[in-house]
This record gives sequence, structure tokens and C-alpha cells, in this order.
Amino acid sequence: MGLNLMGADEAIAHLADFDTIIDARSEGEYALDRLPLAVNWPTLHDDERMTIGTLYKQVNPFEARKRGGAIAARNIAAHIEREVLDKPRDWKPLAYCWRGGKRSGALALILDQIGFRVTLLEGGYKAFRAAVVANIPRQVQRLEFQVVCGTTGSGKTRLLQALAAQGAQVLDLEALASHRSSVLGAVPGVQQPSQKHFETLIWTQLKGFHSNTPVYVESESKKVGNVALPSALVERMRASPCLQLTLPEDERVALLLEDYDSLAKDPALFCARLDLLKEFRGKETVHAWQSQVMQGKVAPVVRALLTEHYDPIYLQSIQRNFVQYPQAPALRPHDRSMASMEVLAKALLAGHHAV
Repeated sequence: MGLNLMGADEAIAHLADFDTIIDARSEGEYALDRLPLAVNWPTLHDDERMTIGTLYKQVNPFEARKRGGAIAARNIAAHIEREVLDKPRDWKPLAYCWRGGKRSGALALILDQIGFRVTLLEGGYKAFRAAVVANIPRQVQRLEFQVVCGTTGSGKTRLLQALAAQGAQVLDLEALASHRSSVLGAVPGVQQPSQKHFETLIWTQLKGFHSNTPVYVESESKKVGNVALPSALVERMRASPCLQLTLPEDERVALLLEDYDSLAKDPALFCARLDLLKEFRGKETVHAWQSQVMQGKVAPVVRALLTEHYDPIYLQSIQRNFVQYPQAPALRPHDRSMASMEVLAKALLAGHHAV
């Protein structure tokens, strides 16, 4: 039948046309980043790739290719037996590896000989990555954003969730980053994506949005935990219209106690996180907060964190960076509950800003 080669720009425009997107790289390469919805069929597993790489350098390329070919053949056979035997004749896969196409090409050749219509991504993942980096600014510029601003604990994430539930277009950067975007914001037991995969997740969402309705996004800084936002997105957000979400201080404290319940229930973990604030607030202040936490006085510490640390930093940053913040309509939910956020979201989408 003959293998079909497709460039990265064409491939990302037609990803939905393929029944399966196959990443033939190793597990470690796949974990760092991959094409959207790609499945991992390693032609060489991590340890095998390392072994062949050592053989390539220490012996010679020919011996490495012989050994690698034998291993690849076994792995490809296992993939076919496990994944392909039930595929219909019109199954259309896209395959790729790192750059040169040897690993994905070996798999694609066999699939082609079986009789499937196989497409190889020309230039592999490296070409895809370059295309994504180049495409993010174009996606950003075609969209209109509404930036939800508000001090820590005002319910920005809850409002975004309520807006999404009402069918609005929402870019939840904290969800994509697996982080709550503060010094204390690491999600217990959850690892953040790599920088490259974070950008791929953002790009995947951006390209799925329509340009005729706004995209709601939270007023993030340049980084969410350890991953950075694409500069084009940061610039676009900072120039976009803003909405100011406000909750009373008692409601904000209660909201944070709910959202950070894992810290509230684990004083040792909370104190360890507070250590990160010593360079900002000083050892004496942080030690006093830690002492209160160990005594079970969590709410007063959360209130102090808001008024003494987060609020001054946030307000200074938002006023300096978001040019339309002074004109932001006020959003005042009745309380922190999702029911109140749902009411607010409905009113917002109906065009009633000051609620």
C-alpha cells in the first residue's frame, strides 16, 4: 500500500482523522510529553534503549542496530498481538517516534504490510513540538479572554468550574498544572506535568475553543507551581478584560480550609509547607504560625496568611500587570458554596456583570 508521510502542521490539523495515535518511543520519553490522546507502544523500552545506546557508543552503530532490530521485532510483535488483532481493515493509525522515524517506521512497515492505512509523522515528536510552540501564539490571538481576578480564597476556581458546568469555555490552568498556584499549592500525591506537556495540554485546549465566545481564565502569574505559562498567553491575559470576584474574609478562610483540608488535617505537612515562607515572612513569624498549627489553631493561621502574605502580594501584582483590572466589574456571590457560584455563573453568562 505504501506508507503515507505527513508533516507536523498538517498532522496537528487532522489529528481527529486518525483512529489511533501511536507513540513508538520509550515510556520515559512518552511520560515527558506526547501528542494528544497518543497511546504508548514502545519499540524499545527505557532499559532497552539505554542498552542499545551504550552499544552504539562503545562498540559500533552496526552492532547496535542488529541488537536493536531483534529487540524491536519482539516488542512490535507483542504490540500487534495485544492491540491490533481486533482492528478492522479500515483502521487508520498515525505513528511517530523521536525524530528519525526508525522506531515508528519499523512498526509502520509491518502495519502497512498487513494492509492498514498507516501514516508516519514526518520529523516525529520533535517536529510536533516545534509546531505546537509556533502555534500557541496564533491560537491565543484568535481568542477573547475574560480574566477572573480575586484575592486568594475568593473562589476563582469554583467559579470557573461553575462556568464550565454551564457550557462556557474555560481554561483552568491550575487543573492542567496539577497545582493550586501558591507556595502551599502543591496537590498531595500528584506530580506536576513536565513543562513541555503542560504547554501541550494548554495548546490542546486552546485549539478546541471557538473564537465567537469568550474564554474564562484565572488571573495566574507567569508560573503555576514549577511550570511556566507560554509568554504569548501571559501577555494576552494581562491585556484582557477582567472580572473582580469578592468574598468576605470569613468566607475566604472557610473556603481555604475546605480546599486545603489535607493540610488542615496534617499539622506536620502544613508546618513543612510553611517552611517555604521563611524567606518571605521571616523565621519568627513562620515559627509562630507553626506553633499555632501544632496547637490545632489552623483557622487563625489561614487568616493571617491571607491578610499578611497573600493579599498584599496579589493586589500589588494584579494592579501592576493586568491593565484592565481597574475597570473590572464586581462579582459578589452570596457565599462560597458551589450553589452560589452556579447562580453567579448563570448571571454572568446572561450578561449581568455586577451581581
